Parts: sequence; structure tokens; C-alpha cells
Amino acid sequence: MSRPPWRNPYIVLIFCTLTILISYGTRQSFGLFLIPISDAISPGRVEPFSFAVSLQTLIVGLSVPFVSAIADKWLGPIKMLVMGGTLYALGMVLLSYSTTELHLTLSVGVLSGLAAAGCGIPMLLSVVGRVAPEERRSLWLGIVSAGGTGGQMFLVPLNGFLLERMDWSDAILIVAAFILAIVPMALISGKASGESLNQEKDTQTLGQALKEAQRNRSYWYLCIGFFTCGFQVQFVVTHLPKYLQDTGSGVTIGAQAIALIGLTNVIGTAIAGKLGGHYKKKDLLMGLYIGRSLVMLAFFVAPLSQMSVYIFASCIGFLWLATVPLTAGLISGFFGPRYMATLYAIAFLSHQVGGFLSTWMGGVIRDATGSYDAWWWIIIAGGALAALAHYPIDETPVKKLATQS
Repeated sequence: MSRPPWRNPYIVLIFCTLTILISYGTRQSFGLFLIPISDAISPGRVEPFSFAVSLQTLIVGLSVPFVSAIADKWLGPIKMLVMGGTLYALGMVLLSYSTTELHLTLSVGVLSGLAAAGCGIPMLLSVVGRVAPEERRSLWLGIVSAGGTGGQMFLVPLNGFLLERMDWSDAILIVAAFILAIVPMALISGKASGESLNQEKDTQTLGQALKEAQRNRSYWYLCIGFFTCGFQVQFVVTHLPKYLQDTGSGVTIGAQAIALIGLTNVIGTAIAGKLGGHYKKKDLLMGLYIGRSLVMLAFFVAPLSQMSVYIFASCIGFLWLATVPLTAGLISGFFGPRYMATLYAIAFLSHQVGGFLSTWMGGVIRDATGSYDAWWWIIIAGGALAALAHYPIDETPVKKLATQS
């Protein structure tokens, strides 16, 4: 009996890519909203909104391991995506009506943080990884990961366009409408996948996989490095527009810079994924983190101009999410693909904790001193820490996997 034309894994691939484009693109746009929302709710202070965004980052990281485990054992990824998309849209609607700092914390920080965990990259990689043909799985996972870059390329400039033409609260309602589209895309993906999402071939339990990870030192070194990844990128994407405004540039150039980061990130991520198949992934990651710090140092100490912003965005974008396929590849190499979502989610937690601290403290330092200068030096130093953390990593699979035929 032939398969119905709508039951097609390519439909799942397309809709999962669009979902991460919307979800990730929305989170990457918060830096554009920092200025108008702060001016409206906490005039003269950026720390309240910075805290709300950083809290969202932390809650996403804390929630993802549990959300992934719940989806694996009970609900399934499609229902989790539906729940995540619905709550995310609701959080944005509540943000549009916010008038106090508490409203910001609850809408952007708590509700949207919980929701984003349900429709983020670990959940989507899990869906696509199960329906993808074996020989194309790596390519398909790379396409979905690049969807986040698409969010930076298209959704961030679109939100910048909206902010130039309407009040921030009206722009947020349009963002909420985009997010709500995640729900029908998830439902259609569930129908298109057929029974693929329910097929399990590995008899290992989640508890056994977690014990393996707990005993593996290289896994924890990798998590330390991923902490620094979040520490660096979340500061840049959230505070770069305000930093540029403080130094005399407008909001538009900040939006353009974030979009340019997304554009060059496509190239960097693709190259990193290809190189990861030929060279040691830990060595590539060390080079990426050192490269980030050198790019940030050059940008910080050089005279600021429109051209220097574009050069910085292009270079840092090339190194932006290039860490993701390499980090995910190491985790899969350590433990195998069965519980990839959960084990990657734990590493992702360290990434989000780093992003939380950096985003929040960046705002605190800015309000206390009137500039971001002191925090830039700490961000730059983080790359050296990440490189050192990756040096002792052993890429050999855990003993159980290494001895399997």
C-alpha cells in the first residue's frame, strides 16, 4: 500500500526548520525591544528588562532537560511543541500589555522561558532525527540548526522594521501571531511523520544513559565550554543594540548587525560541521572560542564606526553557532543518538546559565557605571576559559558504545 503524499518526512523537516526560525528569531530580537520597553516601563534603567531576558535564558536551560525527558517518556515531541507554541504566544500577548517590572519578569522571563523550552532546538532535533533517512540525518539536523540563523536573518530585521513604524506593544502582538503558527505546523508534522516518532530500537533506559554521562569527565568539560558559549553570545545579541546607541549609533544599525551575524553564521556553521568530520572536534572548538575572543577584543579596542560594526558582525557571526554541530557531535559520539535530546539538553542548560549571568550582569554593570566597558573585558576573557576546558577532552566513545558491534 502506497504512502499518502502528505505523510512525508520532508514536510516535518520544513516545518521544524520554520519553527526554530520563529522561536529562535523571537529570542534574538529582544535586544531590539530593550530600548523602547525600558523607556516605557523603567525610564533610565535597562536592568529590569535585561533581568527578564536573562531569566528567560536561565529558565529555558533549567526546563529543557525535564521537558525533553517528559516528551521522551510520556507526551511525545509533537504535543510538547503544541504546548510550547501556545504558551509562547500567550507570553508575548501578556508582554504587550505589561506596565510594571513584575509584568516583564512574568511574561518574558517565566512564561516565555517555559514555553521556549518546549519548542526549542533540542526538541526539534529529536523530531527530525527520528524521521530523517539514515544517510541524510546529519544533513537534516544541520538544516534545522540553520533555521535559527534564518530567524536572525529575517525575523530580527522584520521586528526592527515594525519598531520603526509602530509602538513596541503593537509590534509584540504581531510577534505573538508569528509564534502561534508553531501550533498548526507541529500538528501537521505529527500527521506527516506517521509512526516514525514512535519507533525505538535501543533498549537502554534514560537512567542508564544519564549514569554514563555522569561518569564521563569529557562530557562535563564540554558543558563548561558550552557555558562560555552562552556567556558570550547572549550578551552580544541582547546588549549590542544598546551598546551601539550609547556610543552614538542608532537602533537600525544594531538590527542590521544582528541580521548580519545570522547571515555569516550559516557559512560558519556549515564549514564547522564539515570540518568536524575530518578533524578533532575539541580542537576546532578551542579555535572557535579563541577566535571569538580575538574578534571581540579587536572590535572593543578599535575606533567605532559603521564599517567596524559590520566587520565585527560578519566575523563573530562566522563563529556564532559553529559550536553547536561540534558540541552535539561530541555528545553523540560519546553516548550514541538514542537520548541525544536529553543529554544535549543538559549541556544546553550550562549554555543558558552562562547566558543568564552574562545578560543580567551586563545590564547591572551598564546601569551602575554608565557603560559596558568593564563587562566587555570579562566576556573577552571567557574565550580563554572555554579553550582551556576543551583541552583535556577525550573524544573516545564511552566503553559500552566502544565495545558494541
